[in-house]
Amino acid sequence: MAGKRGEPRVFFPWEKRGGVRSFFQGGRARLVLLVVAVVAGFLFLRRREIHASETRSTRAEISLAIEAVTAWRADHDRSCPASLADLVSGGYLRRLPRDAWGRTLRVTCPGRRDPAGFDVSSDGPDGVPGGLDGVQ
Repeated sequence: MAGKRGEPRVFFPWEKRGGVRSFFQGGRARLVLLVVAVVAGFLFLRRREIHASETRSTRAEISLAIEAVTAWRADHDRSCPASLADLVSGGYLRRLPRDAWGRTLRVTCPGRRDPAGFDVSSDGPDGVPGGLDGVQ
Protein backbone atom coordinates (compact mmCIF):
# COMPACT_ATOMS: atom_id res chain seq x y z
CA MET A 1 0.00 0.00 0.00
CA ALA A 2 1.35 3.29 -1.00
CA GLY A 3 1.23 6.16 1.40
CA LYS A 4 2.06 4.36 4.63
CA ARG A 5 4.79 5.70 6.80
CA GLY A 6 8.22 4.71 5.77
CA GLU A 7 7.26 3.62 2.31
CA PRO A 8 8.53 5.67 -0.63
CA ARG A 9 5.90 7.32 -2.74
CA VAL A 10 6.21 8.20 -6.42
CA PHE A 11 5.20 11.76 -7.42
CA PHE A 12 4.39 12.85 -10.90
CA PRO A 13 5.37 16.43 -11.79
CA TRP A 14 1.75 17.59 -11.82
CA GLU A 15 1.13 16.13 -8.36
CA LYS A 16 3.69 18.24 -6.56
CA ARG A 17 2.34 21.21 -4.70
CA GLY A 18 5.21 23.62 -4.74
CA GLY A 19 3.31 26.59 -6.13
CA VAL A 20 5.03 29.77 -7.11
CA ARG A 21 8.00 29.23 -4.81
CA SER A 22 8.97 26.00 -6.55
CA PHE A 23 8.75 27.74 -9.90
CA PHE A 24 11.30 30.35 -8.82
CA GLN A 25 13.57 27.84 -7.08
CA GLY A 26 14.35 26.05 -10.29
CA GLY A 27 16.08 27.54 -13.28
CA ARG A 28 12.81 27.89 -15.18
CA ALA A 29 12.11 31.44 -14.08
CA ARG A 30 15.47 32.70 -15.25
CA LEU A 31 15.01 30.96 -18.58
CA VAL A 32 11.54 32.44 -19.05
CA LEU A 33 12.78 35.92 -18.15
CA LEU A 34 15.70 35.55 -20.54
CA VAL A 35 13.40 34.52 -23.40
CA VAL A 36 11.03 37.42 -22.69
CA ALA A 37 13.96 39.89 -22.59
CA VAL A 38 15.38 38.60 -25.88
CA VAL A 39 11.99 38.80 -27.64
CA ALA A 40 11.36 42.32 -26.27
CA GLY A 41 14.83 43.44 -27.38
CA PHE A 42 14.29 42.00 -30.83
CA LEU A 43 10.92 43.76 -31.20
CA PHE A 44 12.41 47.07 -30.02
CA LEU A 45 15.29 46.86 -32.51
CA ARG A 46 12.96 45.85 -35.34
CA ARG A 47 10.63 48.79 -34.68
CA ARG A 48 13.57 51.20 -34.55
CA GLU A 49 14.98 49.87 -37.84
CA ILE A 50 11.60 50.14 -39.58
CA HIS A 51 11.34 53.78 -38.51
CA ALA A 52 14.92 54.46 -39.68
CA SER A 53 14.26 52.86 -43.08
CA GLU A 54 11.08 54.93 -43.52
CA THR A 55 13.05 58.08 -42.71
CA ARG A 56 15.80 57.14 -45.20
CA SER A 57 13.21 56.50 -47.91
CA THR A 58 11.56 59.85 -47.25
CA ARG A 59 14.90 61.67 -47.39
CA ALA A 60 15.59 60.05 -50.77
CA GLU A 61 12.25 61.32 -52.09
CA ILE A 62 13.01 64.77 -50.68
CA SER A 63 16.36 64.87 -52.49
CA LEU A 64 14.65 63.99 -55.79
CA ALA A 65 12.09 66.74 -55.21
CA ILE A 66 14.86 69.25 -54.38
CA GLU A 67 16.61 68.46 -57.67
CA ALA A 68 13.33 68.91 -59.58
CA VAL A 69 12.50 72.24 -57.89
CA THR A 70 16.06 73.47 -58.52
CA ALA A 71 15.72 72.60 -62.21
CA TRP A 72 12.30 74.33 -62.33
CA ARG A 73 13.74 77.46 -60.76
CA ALA A 74 16.64 77.48 -63.23
CA ASP A 75 14.21 77.31 -66.16
CA HIS A 76 11.65 79.82 -64.78
CA ASP A 77 13.71 82.84 -63.63
CA ARG A 78 14.13 81.58 -60.04
CA SER A 79 10.37 81.46 -59.39
CA CYS A 80 8.94 78.59 -57.40
CA PRO A 81 6.38 76.12 -58.69
CA ALA A 82 2.88 76.58 -57.31
CA SER A 83 2.73 72.90 -56.36
CA LEU A 84 4.47 69.61 -56.94
CA ALA A 85 1.86 68.82 -59.61
CA ASP A 86 3.45 71.58 -61.74
CA LEU A 87 6.72 69.65 -61.60
CA VAL A 88 4.98 66.50 -62.83
CA SER A 89 3.12 68.28 -65.64
CA GLY A 90 6.32 70.12 -66.65
CA GLY A 91 8.24 66.85 -66.95
CA TYR A 92 10.59 67.47 -64.01
CA LEU A 93 9.16 64.52 -62.05
CA ARG A 94 7.48 61.32 -63.21
CA ARG A 95 5.05 61.19 -60.30
CA LEU A 96 4.17 63.15 -57.19
CA PRO A 97 6.80 62.48 -54.54
CA ARG A 98 5.36 60.87 -51.42
CA ASP A 99 6.90 60.16 -48.07
CA ALA A 100 7.10 56.68 -46.57
CA TRP A 101 3.73 57.20 -44.87
CA GLY A 102 1.88 57.90 -48.13
CA ARG A 103 1.51 61.68 -47.93
CA THR A 104 2.77 64.12 -50.55
CA LEU A 105 5.78 66.26 -49.71
CA ARG A 106 5.54 69.98 -48.98
CA VAL A 107 7.37 72.69 -50.90
CA THR A 108 7.66 76.02 -49.10
CA CYS A 109 8.84 79.01 -51.06
CA PRO A 110 10.49 81.12 -49.69
CA GLY A 111 11.92 78.60 -47.29
CA ARG A 112 12.23 78.89 -43.53
CA ARG A 113 15.81 77.66 -43.53
CA ASP A 114 16.74 79.45 -46.76
CA PRO A 115 14.74 82.70 -47.24
CA ALA A 116 16.17 83.18 -50.75
CA GLY A 117 15.43 79.58 -51.71
CA PHE A 118 12.90 76.91 -50.86
CA ASP A 119 12.31 74.03 -48.45
CA VAL A 120 11.03 70.54 -49.22
CA SER A 121 9.78 68.59 -46.21
CA SER A 122 7.56 65.78 -45.01
CA ASP A 123 5.07 65.98 -42.15
CA GLY A 124 6.45 62.75 -40.69
CA PRO A 125 4.64 59.69 -39.36
CA ASP A 126 1.96 61.60 -37.47
CA GLY A 127 1.06 63.84 -40.44
CA VAL A 128 0.99 67.06 -38.42
CA PRO A 129 2.36 69.98 -40.45
CA GLY A 130 5.37 71.45 -38.70
CA GLY A 131 5.36 68.68 -36.10
CA LEU A 132 8.36 67.50 -34.16
CA ASP A 133 8.78 64.31 -36.18
CA GLY A 134 8.86 65.97 -39.61
CA VAL A 135 11.61 65.04 -42.06
CA GLN A 136 13.57 67.69 -43.97
